[in-house]
Amino acid sequence: MSELRDNYIGWIRDAHAMEQQAITMLTSQAKRLDNYPELRTRIEHHIEETRGQSQALERVLDRLDDDPSMLKDVAGKFTATMQGMSGIFASDEVVKGTLAGYTFEHMEIESYRVLIAAAEAVGDLESKAVFETILQQEEAMANWLAANTGRTVKTFLARAEADLQASH
Repeated sequence: MSELRDNYIGWIRDAHAMEQQAITMLTSQAKRLDNYPELRTRIEHHIEETRGQSQALERVLDRLDDDPSMLKDVAGKFTATMQGMSGIFASDEVVKGTLAGYTFEHMEIESYRVLIAAAEAVGDLESKAVFETILQQEEAMANWLAANTGRTVKTFLARAEADLQASH
């Protein structure tokens, strides 16, 4: 049972670090989306959801007598900061950001599916409910991005064609 619990706790810590990375990445991106108000608004909404997810994961870890991994959190934030800074130099930052965001959402979705299965395996139904709620939020964000990618790309292309600032 110890190895099962250790894996389970490790995956929850990974999810917490992932949410910390998402907060940093999304905040950086949202700051540069002046020309894409709908995308910016949806990302800002998801930042708030993500903060709530991080706090929910902290409560789960606390209930399981564990703590988030500070090292993983710092590493995730550093990675997100570097990703955010690299976007500044891309002429098509908003398009690359959309691609990265959609990809990241699907990593989060699958991470919560893993946690749901693990919670079932260890009999942690209270945490399973938390993971299912977070999963719904991540799926909603991925679906919104999928439904709005075309509009974002078309806005970018129209702005570029008109010699307006298109990147963000």
